[in-house]
Amino acid sequence: MDQNTDQNTQPESYDREARGLRLVPVLLGLTLVSGLIDAVSYLGLGHVFTANMTGNVVVLGFAAAGAPGFSVSRTLTSLGAFLVGAAAGGRIAVRMDTGSRRTWARVSLGAEALLVGVAAVIAFVAPGDSATTHPLIALTAFAMGLRNAVVRKLKVTDFSTTTVLTMTLTGLVADSVAGEGRGPGTFRRLSAAVAMAVGAFFGAWLILHHDLRYPLLLAALVAGVFAVITSGRE
Repeated sequence: MDQNTDQNTQPESYDREARGLRLVPVLLGLTLVSGLIDAVSYLGLGHVFTANMTGNVVVLGFAAAGAPGFSVSRTLTSLGAFLVGAAAGGRIAVRMDTGSRRTWARVSLGAEALLVGVAAVIAFVAPGDSATTHPLIALTAFAMGLRNAVVRKLKVTDFSTTTVLTMTLTGLVADSVAGEGRGPGTFRRLSAAVAMAVGAFFGAWLILHHDLRYPLLLAALVAGVFAVITSGRE
């Protein structure tokens, strides 16, 4: 009787936060999407990253030095769109910070799905058209910037980002037994690295054997599914 009473008196927000897939597997799935997106941008859009800005800054240096195969304009488009997306994600996080964590995670993932979905539509409507290169870069980079800002605000342990693995791999080794640690977060960090590699593999395979339209569509669908089913719980 008391147990039923306690369940009935739980605040509505508690039940709402708990509904859906927990954030850790969602963020692992989004890390896989990052691999897809960078495969699209680097292999299909002219050697530029739209998820990994560390690599993109390096690519900008290559392009500025005149290295063949790299473009200053494409790289700056990616950097600029990513930063604008990050600003938009920061605004979403601040405005919704006092509300349901589940709601603002879903809103941001829905926005990502929409942006990448628009990129996929453009790629399907005008396959191989060089005029679509900069719009595709801008759309995917904006989506990744927005997502990174929101993931940062979610503060899920061992997931400060879903697009860069440098600190994840550093933590994996530094906190391991080899680094005289106890290995906290090993599974999450290792899973993130594997997810990124798997996403990059499938993205590259689809581009090499088909076209960049298909990894874009897949990325949009995955983000869309997560926007519907994610919870607010780690």
